[in-house]
Amino acid sequence: MTERPKIRVLLIDNHPLVLDGLKAVLETFDHIEVAGTAGLAQTGLDIARQIQPQVVLMDINMPKLSGIDAIELFRNEFPETRVVMLSMHDSREYISSSVMHGAAGYVLKDVSTDEIVAAIETVADGGTYFSSGVFDALMGERAEEGSDPLTPREHDILGLIVAGRSNREIAEVLGISSATAETHRKNLKKKLRIATTAGLIRYALDHGIASSVGGNPRLPTSG
Repeated sequence: MTERPKIRVLLIDNHPLVLDGLKAVLETFDHIEVAGTAGLAQTGLDIARQIQPQVVLMDINMPKLSGIDAIELFRNEFPETRVVMLSMHDSREYISSSVMHGAAGYVLKDVSTDEIVAAIETVADGGTYFSSGVFDALMGERAEEGSDPLTPREHDILGLIVAGRSNREIAEVLGISSATAETHRKNLKKKLRIATTAGLIRYALDHGIASSVGGNPRLPTSG
């Protein structure tokens, strides 16, 4: 089996103990390279210009420049870099705001190291990642009955999109063709009047929609 190329990661957190601990743990994985660390989001941007990270793992509550405000700055300057928010907050407001600013994932600080690594791998492969605790919190805040116009199949499709699945993977899970999966994706955007995948994800988060088929949102999307 071909060895996976190293994933260059930039860690940003204003708590030195968290930063040092996370760096030490991630460096035990051969395929992850912690290429830089920063205690401020602005400092992280400066470091990113030098190291060109593939993944930025960043705290939300940062002094001077918040993590959420920094997402857009990273996305504008480094469009190929994927940003994952690392937070103790599981509120829908924080999560939705992160997604709309361009975050590729949202992970709670109390998850296992394996889950943080899975998030890094997933977003590096082009997927999205939301930790199990995030889904648990959102599922407890469903919209009122009747406010959601989607069919059960559309719920399945949208849940898999939120889980970061490609059209090919959605097709495999649901037993349909990739072309049909792509059509479902386009129809969802048209029906909900949403132009982007980020918009679809926010809709799903606002309505507590997670995948119920093949539906572990923590699964990587590689392969």
